[in-house]
Amino acid sequence: MNILIYRYGSICEPDIITGFQELGNHVDEITAEIYNKNLLPSEGVVLLKNKLLSKSYDFVFSVNFFPFISEVCNIFQIRYLCWTVDSPVMELYSNSVTNQWNRIFLFDQAQYDEFASRNPEYIFHLPLASNPARWNRVISDASLHNIERFSSEISFVGSLYTEKSPYDRLKNAPSYLSGYLNGIMAAQLKIYGYNFLEELLTDDMVQTFRKHLPGFYTPPENFRRDDRIAMARIYLEPKVSAMERVLVMKLLGSHYPVNLYTGSDTTGLPVKNCGLVKTLTEMPLVFHYSKINLNITSKSIHADLPLRIFDVLGCGGFLLTNYQTELTNYFTPGTDLDVYTSEDDLLTKTEYYLTHEKDRMEIAHNGYETTKKYHNYPERLLQMISLAYGITEGAI
Repeated sequence: MNILIYRYGSICEPDIITGFQELGNHVDEITAEIYNKNLLPSEGVVLLKNKLLSKSYDFVFSVNFFPFISEVCNIFQIRYLCWTVDSPVMELYSNSVTNQWNRIFLFDQAQYDEFASRNPEYIFHLPLASNPARWNRVISDASLHNIERFSSEISFVGSLYTEKSPYDRLKNAPSYLSGYLNGIMAAQLKIYGYNFLEELLTDDMVQTFRKHLPGFYTPPENFRRDDRIAMARIYLEPKVSAMERVLVMKLLGSHYPVNLYTGSDTTGLPVKNCGLVKTLTEMPLVFHYSKINLNITSKSIHADLPLRIFDVLGCGGFLLTNYQTELTNYFTPGTDLDVYTSEDDLLTKTEYYLTHEKDRMEIAHNGYETTKKYHNYPERLLQMISLAYGITEGAI
């Protein structure tokens, strides 16, 4: 197949391209948005149109959903395959989601449950994946200096979301509203596996919040508007994620040495801020040489697993993660990784795995083998192409 990939710089793109190529496909790329983050959709339309006029492609692909790509592909009557890796993806509220040439793959089961009815034949659920072969090469080539540099007792790679919390722009809100929101966010912080913030927001609360938050999200033309969803997904859930990550850093950092690889401000936290790591060349070493890798799933991912889980396991690292409802569909807790369901549980399991190396190493090995066998990119992309073309498993 000839595949045209529209790129914007997602860390998943290189592995997806390699995965398509390993399946025997030819891949061309449009890369302008990687170098120009202010590229307008109208400019993207011209780039895409010119490519489609210059060569015959079987389908166009992107990470996440781009309404303008959908519209162009609908005109050219060529399949548009996309795969979400983020949540929320507000572009999914575009009317373009209903186009018949779309083949939309959503990584989060909750995301799929929300949007499937808008284009029932052409929206699918597809979990994320990893590239163990790539990570193996990086780990095998690591110098003794880098092995020592990236070894740690406990590590977390990622943002604390403290700089990604637009909720903090809320100004002069009535005390009843601030108190209520603080209460439900504190409650959500204690609950794993069920997100209830959106359903606890009344119309009056949403309108008042919108009034007191400068720059409240306004959807583009031809997008479905739902201020309750926007309030929960864009403002409350990132705030709870920030609260949770700071809480976990304080909790573990006060008992154990924790290395945090982040660009976030860690002033006052009992952790070692190691700064940012390079995704393709340094992050695998952190994952492989940390005794315990933490995953703290963003609250905007309601059911499924973030990329970090697959990549830690794909690097042969041991993972301790919060509970997500879809986790047991892919991995077995206590066999491939382990799961915490409360602050006390997190502390107990951290202590156990820091002092039981044999169990920790065995679980890390199992997680690696499971990821290598079932959750690699060629396997996942073959599922994607089969679904996009209506091919049954026996006909592949």
